[in-house]
Amino acid sequence: MMFGNYRDIAAYDYELPESKIAQTPLEKRSASRLLVSDGSSIEDRYVYDLPNILEPGDLVVVNDSKVFSARLSLQRSTGGAAEVLLLEEISDRFYNALLRPSRKLVTGESLYHDGVKVVRVEKGVRDCEDGELPVVEVLSNALIDKIGEIPLPPYIKTKVDDPSRYQTIYAQNYGSAAAPTAGLHLDEEVFEGFKRRGIEVATVELMVGIDTFKPISEESIDQHKMHSERYIVAPCVWEKVKAAKRVVAIGTTVVRTLESVASSNLLEGRTDLYITPGFRFKVVDLLMTNFHTPRSSLLVLIASFYGPRWRELYSHALRDGYRFLSFGDAMLIARNDDVVW
Repeated sequence: MMFGNYRDIAAYDYELPESKIAQTPLEKRSASRLLVSDGSSIEDRYVYDLPNILEPGDLVVVNDSKVFSARLSLQRSTGGAAEVLLLEEISDRFYNALLRPSRKLVTGESLYHDGVKVVRVEKGVRDCEDGELPVVEVLSNALIDKIGEIPLPPYIKTKVDDPSRYQTIYAQNYGSAAAPTAGLHLDEEVFEGFKRRGIEVATVELMVGIDTFKPISEESIDQHKMHSERYIVAPCVWEKVKAAKRVVAIGTTVVRTLESVASSNLLEGRTDLYITPGFRFKVVDLLMTNFHTPRSSLLVLIASFYGPRWRELYSHALRDGYRFLSFGDAMLIARNDDVVW
């Protein structure tokens, strides 16, 4: 059951000890644990079991967007440190960005690396209106590729020796500010298993943006606003989705992409779809996803998909030693269309 009013963000809070937050990925991607629930039972499995859990005729859909080296450690002309996190290219060389120190970096200011000008603040925080993001102009794409770092989530405190572990093995198109993390568990062994079992895999693209970094700060979930993200679904993929026995989404980004198409009938564009309790899912039948942070839009989506008993899953995972968040374990849950809130 929910804690309190399910429209209050407090209903999506839980205690997450730091010791439960995975700091490094497992050596073998598919060795991650997989909590499986159809709504009536809970089973402890592993991701490498996924091909045998699914059925022939199921369609697995993944997000093939790729994280780019978007975190820049720079200097101001005064010598002070500055950090720029590039979020999305909005036109040639111009990006929405997060800035630090946010209030001190002003419109027109240039930022440097070893004396070389790298970016210019086109529109600082002070000049942004409500809901707008700062904009920077990249002055040297070559230098960005050289000095930029993969932007790991702030709760990962341990240095990752191999940045490719924060990319899916099928990542194709640069542009995401964060990885679609459910896909980090899939490896060649799992894909070979899909093939043997007659389970087809299709790809969509959604560029992960600002909301990955933005918890819900409002008291009511209805007051939260999602920033839009760019998505593309090929016509042939959408035909496969419509014909599939069941659609299995690998990650919440795939859910939002497919349900956006179903709602808008547009195969590409931008979506700010915010899934909250009461949303009627039209496409996705099963969802594989990581365990998410408290008070996040991702957790609200999970509750909307599975129902208020999501707490039982999270309590089980915490008791049984599952690893949480981006480098953590995963769960495979079935859609519940008979949710009673």
